[in-house]
Amino acid sequence: MTLSYIDIAIIFAYIIGILLLGFYISRKASKDLQSYFLGGNKMKWYYLGLSNASGMFDTSGTMWTVSILFIYGLKSAWIPWLWPVWNQVFIFVYLAIWMRRSGVMTGAQWITFRFGDGRGAKLSHIIIVIFAVISVIGFIAYFFEGIGKYCTSILPWDLSLNIAGWQLSSEKVYALIVCLLTTLYTVKGGMYSVVATEVLQFIIMTISCFAIGYIAYTSVTAEQIHAAVPAGWSELLFNWKLNLDWSTTSLPNVNDKIAADGFGLFGALFMMMLFKGIFASIAGPVPSYDMQRVLSARTPSEAAKMSFSTIFVMYIPRYLMVASFAVLGLVYLGPEMGKMGSNIDFEKVLPLSINRFIPVGLKGLVLAGFLSAFMGTFSAFVNAAPAYIVNDIYKKYINPHAPNKKYIRLSVISSVLLVLVGIVFGFNAASLNKLTLWLTSALYGGYVAANVLKWVWWRFTGNGYFWGMLFGLIASTAKLFFFPGIVDIYVFPVILLISLAGCIIGTYVEPLPNREAVKDFYRKTRPWGFWGPIKAEVMAEDPSFIPNKDFKRDMSNIIAGIIWQMAQVVIPIYFMIRENAQLMIWAIVLVLTSAWLKKFWWDKLKEADA
Repeated sequence: MTLSYIDIAIIFAYIIGILLLGFYISRKASKDLQSYFLGGNKMKWYYLGLSNASGMFDTSGTMWTVSILFIYGLKSAWIPWLWPVWNQVFIFVYLAIWMRRSGVMTGAQWITFRFGDGRGAKLSHIIIVIFAVISVIGFIAYFFEGIGKYCTSILPWDLSLNIAGWQLSSEKVYALIVCLLTTLYTVKGGMYSVVATEVLQFIIMTISCFAIGYIAYTSVTAEQIHAAVPAGWSELLFNWKLNLDWSTTSLPNVNDKIAADGFGLFGALFMMMLFKGIFASIAGPVPSYDMQRVLSARTPSEAAKMSFSTIFVMYIPRYLMVASFAVLGLVYLGPEMGKMGSNIDFEKVLPLSINRFIPVGLKGLVLAGFLSAFMGTFSAFVNAAPAYIVNDIYKKYINPHAPNKKYIRLSVISSVLLVLVGIVFGFNAASLNKLTLWLTSALYGGYVAANVLKWVWWRFTGNGYFWGMLFGLIASTAKLFFFPGIVDIYVFPVILLISLAGCIIGTYVEPLPNREAVKDFYRKTRPWGFWGPIKAEVMAEDPSFIPNKDFKRDMSNIIAGIIWQMAQVVIPIYFMIRENAQLMIWAIVLVLTSAWLKKFWWDKLKEADA
C-alpha cells in the first residue's frame, strides 16, 4: 500500500508526541516505587478507567475479534467468554473494593497481606511473582505477533533484513521497532507516563472507531451483508452444534478454520466457557496491569468506579469498529480471500480493510489509533511486571534499604529484560489464536483454584496456595508442549482439578499458621465466604465489627452486569448489519440493566469506604 504524505506525517507526529509526553511526565515518577508503579495513589478514577480501557483496546485483540466476527457472526459475541470478558463485572461489583482495601503495591505483596509472613506465605509470594512474570512474557509475545502482522499489512515499506545469514522478516522488524519505542517511554515515566499516554490514545482510538463506523455503514447494505454470509450467521442464539456452513458462499474454506478451532460443538464450548468463567472471575484479575489500576485508585469505591468505567467507555466504540471492519471484509474482500485457499489468514481482515476503504488523512489517524492501542496495552504490561521483580524480590529479600533511585533503575532494567524475553517468544509464536487460547485457558487454569480459595476459605494457607499454583503451572505448561493439538478450553477442568489437589494437599499438611494475619486480612477486607471460625474470633474481639452480608446483592448485580456488558457488545453489531428489531430489544435491555446497577450497586458504593 502507498501512504500519502499526510498519513505518514500523522503517524510520525503521533509517535513523536507520545514519546515527548512520556518523557515530560516522567519527572513525577522518579520519587519512589509508589509513584513509579501506582502514581502515588493520587490519580482520579476516571483517568485510570480511560487508561484501563485503552490498555484493553489492543491491536492484537481487535484483529482477533474482527476475525471471529467474520467467521462466526453474532455467535462470536460469546467467544470472548474464553477470557472471560465478564471478569470485569466481578471486579467492579466487589473484587476491586476488596483488593484496594489492602493498600499494597502488587498482587504478590497482596499475598503477604493475605497469608502473613511464614514459610508457606513466602513460597506463595514467590510463586505469584513467577506466574506474573510468565503471564507478562506470554502477553508480550502475543502483542509482538499481532503488531507485526498489522504493520506489514498497513505500512508500505519492506523492512526485512538479513543479518549474518539470519533472516528477519519485515513483520518481525516492524514489531521490534514499535515494541522498543513503547518500552522507551514506559520505562522512563512509569505509571504516570502509561496513564497520560493511554488517555490520549483512547481519545484517538474512539474518534477512529466512529469515523470507521460511518464509512462502513454508508458503504455496505443489509442485502450485501446477507448475500455474503451463510444462514445463521446473524443469529446470536445457538444449538449444541454451530451449524454454520460456509460452503454455499465464496469462502468455503472458512469451514476448515472452524474445524481447526475446535468450535464446531458450540454448546459444549459454551458450557466449558461458563464453567471456567465463573471460577476464573471469582479468582480475580491476574497480577498484571488490570490489578495495578485497581491498586492505584485513591479509595476502594474509586477502584470499583474505575473498573466500571472501563466497560462503559470502551465496548460500544470498540465493537462498532469491529463490526465495521468485519462487514467491509465480508462484502468486499470475500472473493479475494477465497482465492488464498488453505493459506487464508483471517487475522488480516482488519488491516486489509484499512488498506482498501479508509481515505487519505483519516487513514493516518486510524493507523495512529491502532498504534496507540497497541502501545497502550503493551506499555501497561511493561510497567506492571517489574514491580514484582523489584518490589517483591529485590526489595523484600535482597536489599530492603536501597535508595529509591536504585529501585527505579532496577525497574527500568527489569522492564527491558522482560520485553526482550517476550520478543524472543514472539518470534516463535504460531498465531494469535493459539496464543489467545493458551493464555486464556491453559495458563489461567493453573491460576484459578488457588485464587478462588484465597478469597472465600478461612482454612486456606500460603503453603496450599504455593502447591496449588505450582501444580497448575506445571499442568498448563505440559499441555502447551506435549498436547498442543487439544483445544485449550477443554483441558481447563483437568488443569483446575490438578491445581485444586495441590491446594488441598498443601493446606492440610500443617495447622493454620499466621492466624492473626488471617484475622487481620478478614477484618480489613471484609469478604463473604466460608470464614466461620475467623469471623467468630474477630467479632468476639471487636463486637462492633459487621460481617459482609452482601453475597446475594453482589450475585444479582453480577448477573445484571454481565447482561449489561453483553448489550454493549451486540448493539453495535446489530446496528451495522441493520437488524433493527434486535437492536431495539438490546437497547431496552441496556437501559434496564443500567438502572438496576445505578440503584443496587453505584448508590451503595459509599459503604465501601466505611
